[in-house]
Amino acid sequence: MVSTSAQELSGQYATHDVTNQPPPLAPYDASEDTALLEGLRREGAGWAEEDIRRLGSRAGSVEAQEWGELANRHEPELRTHDRYGHRVDEVEFHPSWHHLMRVAVAEGLAGAPWADERPGAHVARTAGGLVWGHTEAGHGCPTSMTYAAVPVLRRQPELAKVYEPLLTSREYDPELRVPTEKPGLLAGMGMTEKQGGSDVRTNTTVATPTAEPGVYTLRGHKWFTSAPMCDVFLVLAQAPGGLSCFLVPRVLPDGSRNTFRIQRLKDKLGNRSNASSEPEFDGTVAWLVGPEGRGVKTIIEMVNCTRLDCVMSSATLMRKTLVEAGHHVRHRSAFGARLIDQPLMRNVLADLALESEAATTLTLRLAGAADRAVRGADADGAETAFRRIATAVGKYWVTKRGPAFTAEALECFGGNGYVEESGMPRHYREAPLLSIWEGSGNVNALDVLRALSREPGTAEALFAELALAQGADARLDAAVTRLKSRLATGSEAGARRLVELMALTLQASLLVRHSPAAIADAFCATRLGGDWGHAFGTLPDAADVDGILGRALPGEG
Repeated sequence: MVSTSAQELSGQYATHDVTNQPPPLAPYDASEDTALLEGLRREGAGWAEEDIRRLGSRAGSVEAQEWGELANRHEPELRTHDRYGHRVDEVEFHPSWHHLMRVAVAEGLAGAPWADERPGAHVARTAGGLVWGHTEAGHGCPTSMTYAAVPVLRRQPELAKVYEPLLTSREYDPELRVPTEKPGLLAGMGMTEKQGGSDVRTNTTVATPTAEPGVYTLRGHKWFTSAPMCDVFLVLAQAPGGLSCFLVPRVLPDGSRNTFRIQRLKDKLGNRSNASSEPEFDGTVAWLVGPEGRGVKTIIEMVNCTRLDCVMSSATLMRKTLVEAGHHVRHRSAFGARLIDQPLMRNVLADLALESEAATTLTLRLAGAADRAVRGADADGAETAFRRIATAVGKYWVTKRGPAFTAEALECFGGNGYVEESGMPRHYREAPLLSIWEGSGNVNALDVLRALSREPGTAEALFAELALAQGADARLDAAVTRLKSRLATGSEAGARRLVELMALTLQASLLVRHSPAAIADAFCATRLGGDWGHAFGTLPDAADVDGILGRALPGEG
């Protein structure tokens, strides 16, 4: 019998050497983003830069990147009953999910800014999301809803007094226990139902008053309630006085489980690390938040906050996939040259970089408006009005650009990008959610029309912002003139075209004012001037591709 060593076998069957493959990206610094850091300082949160840089380094670490991968590979599992047959309705997560959540909450990405009196606290949170989101997107859902729940609860001061200190805590406790016995809480929301979706006025969940003032019982179902492991939920239901908002705890003050029957977890395209569920209520105890019949008006502040986070998450995904694509093409050669040195690939990357910077800059401007509005640093109401219209505009446009952007970044990898191990398919699946969550494209476009027609000062606030760049670029000036004309003659059927032009003029005005000439000129020439194709990578020959890439990908060359 002949014995053959493993080494001999390895040499015998080796068919090739592995070459021309990029090294791992991690560790890297997710905060190494000039547009982000400039926006952070410009919007009043420069004091947070050290923390953002520290968080960016941690987000790009090998450990944190692995947490993101594992949390999506090992999806949450629903456990409806314990071993003895008792109904428990619990969702079990991989440890990596809890690692991600613990960092996010500790770094103030949930409700903490509401307890921080420093100007720019909400901007700092948004910047933190822009870098920590490089890990993975799913766990941003419960942190976003927790952040957004605080201003809603303030409509009911006696509830806010109890729950706000816990929702603004930086301590993460995933156990289902009596909320007031925990060091920190997470909040979710339950709005949509099978028959209505975004049309929440068709909701059939019924809220019945009890003998105790402000306490109701709910009976009905919810079609899409994400993060069902949260401690409390803001829920819409039909009270005697009409559609109303309620606070629903998972665990009641006496320690018993509130009726929150999770029928199943959704099998989703993306966002797979995060559980999305269909809960049913049957005698479920709930506390009224705001007046009866004013449920939409009460919960709308939550939607304003989560829509900003949709813009933030799309901008994060753009930046993450741009960084991934840039890393790949720096280390990959084809047809005798590195991909990064080939003119057409440089055009593609530069076009993506323009889109990414425009998205990041708009995100931080929206965060600045939100910060000033919620802190009361808005004496004339201009920032509040701007926030109202521009957040809806940004939600429509930036999230719409995400899927096309991510697809182009994936294509930079060639066939490698189509393989799960690259991580790009996960990003690609994630991108469409942000356009759907908190109102799909049509819902947001129509919301812009509603704001313009019903809320005085919104159009004026938008044009006041655009006027700050007047005269700096003829193409932008011409686009603003077109926008005014469309506003005067627009129709519901043309809402998307109108909102698209609003978004592009707003992004262009910000870039003209705050970004280098290479960025602003190329953006205005393509997005407003018509010197552009129908896909990324069609910048005109005059575009300063080297300048754009030198800013977007530090160390490029």
